[in-house]
Amino acid sequence: MRTVAALPPARLAPLAQAYASAVAAKRRWLIGGTVLLAALSLLAGWVGEVNATKFWNGLPRFASYFYDILPKLRLETFFADLQEWFWNLDGWLALLWDTLLIAYLGTLSGAIAGFCLCFLASANLTRSTSLRFAARRTLECCRTVPEIVFALMFVYAFGFGPMPGVLAIAIHTAGALGKQFSEVVVNVNMQPVEGLTATGATYVETVRFGVVPQVVSNFVSYSLLRFEINVRGATVLGFVGAGGIGKELISSIRQFYYADVSAILVIVIGTVFLIDWLTEILRHKLLSLDGR
Repeated sequence: MRTVAALPPARLAPLAQAYASAVAAKRRWLIGGTVLLAALSLLAGWVGEVNATKFWNGLPRFASYFYDILPKLRLETFFADLQEWFWNLDGWLALLWDTLLIAYLGTLSGAIAGFCLCFLASANLTRSTSLRFAARRTLECCRTVPEIVFALMFVYAFGFGPMPGVLAIAIHTAGALGKQFSEVVVNVNMQPVEGLTATGATYVETVRFGVVPQVVSNFVSYSLLRFEINVRGATVLGFVGAGGIGKELISSIRQFYYADVSAILVIVIGTVFLIDWLTEILRHKLLSLDGR
């Protein structure tokens, strides 16, 4: 059994003092950071006119709204009440299908655009500073403007319907996925790229055979995750007339059709849960195939 030699007190004292000083400095930074965060939070609440009293007084009304939209299901007439609750199930499912198609087309279009721009935005593949700057600023513009703002602009230009929703989701998705894709590309192994470049391969050939095989699983995983987000986003875009079930939901809210509101919410939430579960399984399978 090996024994650990003890340091003499003359050498141990300076080390213990240095350790205590480092711990004290870290503790001061932690306390100072906590105080600064609390002060900034209070300042933000004051500037934003956050009223804690109004929030507390409004909680009962918030809870009562959820109580109002709950259906009256009785045990003796359960199936009849359930049928009355989902009286327009076929129509709502058709609108939900429109929402899913909007999210799918928007995600696919945005992923393709982000795929094309991410390589130009990566410093390890694009040596031209101006080209890289243009690609990055384009992606930033696409993801900075909220989807609902794009949807309002396209509704004004093209009228009500699914097209504004698809375009809004596609542009925002291109910016978000392009950023994530470029971060994956920056971390690829450059040896295959250098080997292809040495053999005289073009830029497109280098990307196709040296980079894409390394990143495709992560790209698909990020795209599936984005599709989950876009399904929820497509529902909200329906509030401004961009198609899908969101238009029916906001109409029911405005007309105080409480039972319809809760029925639509149940359908949407159930669909989102199912999509989250399925895409999570697919993402895990893709990443496990990639050896991560």
